[in-house]
Amino acid sequence: MLVDRLKHPGAALVLAALLTLPWVTVELTGGPGANNFSDVLTVTVSGVAVLGASFLLAWGAETAEKDVPRAFAIAVLAVLAVAPEYAVDALYAWTAGANVGTPRGMEAANLAVANMTGANRILIGLGWSGIAMFTVYRATTSRDVAVERREGFLASRVQLDRNISTEIAFLLAATAYAFFVPFSGGIGILDTVVLVGLYVAYIGIIIRGDVVAHDDQVGVPAYLQGFVRRYRIPIVIVLFAYSGLMIATAVHPFAHGLESIGEAAGIPPFFMIQWIAPLASESPELIVVAYLVNKARSTAGFNALISSKLNQWTLLIGTLAVVYSIAAGQIGTLPFDEKQQAEIWITAAQSLFAIAILTNFTISLREALTLLVLFASQVVTEFAIIRTVASEARATELSILLLDAYTVVYLALALYLFAARREEVLYLFRKTARDASDAMGRTSAAETDD
Repeated sequence: MLVDRLKHPGAALVLAALLTLPWVTVELTGGPGANNFSDVLTVTVSGVAVLGASFLLAWGAETAEKDVPRAFAIAVLAVLAVAPEYAVDALYAWTAGANVGTPRGMEAANLAVANMTGANRILIGLGWSGIAMFTVYRATTSRDVAVERREGFLASRVQLDRNISTEIAFLLAATAYAFFVPFSGGIGILDTVVLVGLYVAYIGIIIRGDVVAHDDQVGVPAYLQGFVRRYRIPIVIVLFAYSGLMIATAVHPFAHGLESIGEAAGIPPFFMIQWIAPLASESPELIVVAYLVNKARSTAGFNALISSKLNQWTLLIGTLAVVYSIAAGQIGTLPFDEKQQAEIWITAAQSLFAIAILTNFTISLREALTLLVLFASQVVTEFAIIRTVASEARATELSILLLDAYTVVYLALALYLFAARREEVLYLFRKTARDASDAMGRTSAAETDD
């Protein structure tokens, strides 16, 4: 009897909530500082809370698919999962705006850009590649119809949902625009208007999509979808709100704890801000996607990853200038130096290559490994430069040359794939245009009926 109760979906909900309770207790009693927590203990307690909240967030999104279009539910999930990244970048942008014209302000502005580019590259370099490889591996013991086994060296691949063409097309538009951002010497209000405008247009399309009944839910989502609508919707709202609150409050101490541990190990602070902190803030998203893949829902998992990249590449960049301007008390442009200019270009180039891979709505193990190797080798090489070159100016110069070289490699690979898959690219834009037209048509029809 006890075993049967433990297998009940409600028990899983309770367990996930219990994982967050130690952190709730810490917050109510003044936080890690007031409790004299060590960095290791802070990372442990906050990390467990992030894990529990990530499951609650995933279950909320899956349950919501019964009442709203799947793409919209995943978009909400993506925004909540990467909200900590927004908060970290907003903090640096605010500091920069509050200290305009000072060395501290310029340093904070560069850190905002570094953290943003690091988060975006981690999402693709580790997220997209790692989840693709995990999906193929997981398919050896699960019946994931999205995985296609092929003969040849790392030829097996993951099939993506063709309905994600809208996300890919908007991501391509945002990426193309990002290449021009460095030419203005900073991130300004025009960038905000364009990039946030792209995301608003994207949401305007997907929210008008059809709500399709999905009968593939199991476990907690299936259990919650069994509730009548007047109970189900408040449950989803509570899951979103609570998990979002837990992630927002726990990820920062989690990231800072990791930073302190890393600095104690001799890792440079700037390197920590660009790579370790974003890795911590991206962890809820990666946990959610790994959970979906483990349920043989790799299509939904990749949809979430791509949606996260889109909102980070539009909203995250676009809102930096707004926060900076508010802190400065006037409309301004968040500045950055030559090093961050190169960081933006390599991030845009990596994004372009990743989009080129997805134009045929598949990602193979070979392609995933290429993304991973290019990302990891660049980070490791730059870290070696920072640690071995005594002159800071010379280290920065070599780092910029390294970033430029990898940018060229990413661009060459992307242009080759776009040329080889030009028919798929045309199909992608035609399908996006058709989906947008259908969505607007449904809205017009509804207004006519009213």
